[in-house]
Amino acid sequence: MKRGGILHPELLAVIARLGHTDRLVIADSGLPIPPSVTRIDLALVAGVPSFLQTLEAVLHELAVEGAVVAEEMGTRSPHVLDGVRRLLGAVPLTFVPHEAFKAQLPAARAVVRTGEQTPYANIILIAGVTF
Repeated sequence: MKRGGILHPELLAVIARLGHTDRLVIADSGLPIPPSVTRIDLALVAGVPSFLQTLEAVLHELAVEGAVVAEEMGTRSPHVLDGVRRLLGAVPLTFVPHEAFKAQLPAARAVVRTGEQTPYANIILIAGVTF
């Protein structure tokens, strides 16, 4: 049995398969996910798991060199943006309009759907390398 970290087997498998510059999306429960993209649905009930809990768990498993969020996160959900910045640390963060964010979804390897119900609590993580 795995000792700790992410225990969800499908999420672990996706993270293990990511290569440099591949994209993984962590999403609130309302983000429209293109049918062509793998959906990893973690949503249990409203708010569980939260977007920030899920982001923190993924960041412990994945080397990330950049991230993308919607510009609207800063005005509509500033507490979420504060949490994102805290968790990302020095990882560069790019802001795009929400429609441009959604246009990038088909290029993602997977979208992880959380139980989060806060507007614009979505992020595209760009996989880095460990060397």
